[in-house]
Amino acid sequence: MKNSTFAAILMFLAAAVGGLVAAALYLRRREKELDEYEQLLFSEDFKDEDEYDEDEEAAEPQEEAEEVVEAPIADAPADKE
Repeated sequence: MKNSTFAAILMFLAAAVGGLVAAALYLRRREKELDEYEQLLFSEDFKDEDEYDEDEEAAEPQEEAEEVVEAPIADAPADKE
């Protein structure tokens, strides 16, 4: 086997191993991020959904009361010709 063929095979194997290691590190880091997100999502620091729905329903009538309904503008007198 030529030295150049051996070097090419060795470089290919090194690239394949490097790609696998990079993929494994990425997946490990991504899994940790997802675990942290899941902990935040299900932590007790946030309100329960039931409490959120009650607050949302209580806020709706206030929003409706704040809306201003404008009366239609009276038509201006038409010019007589």
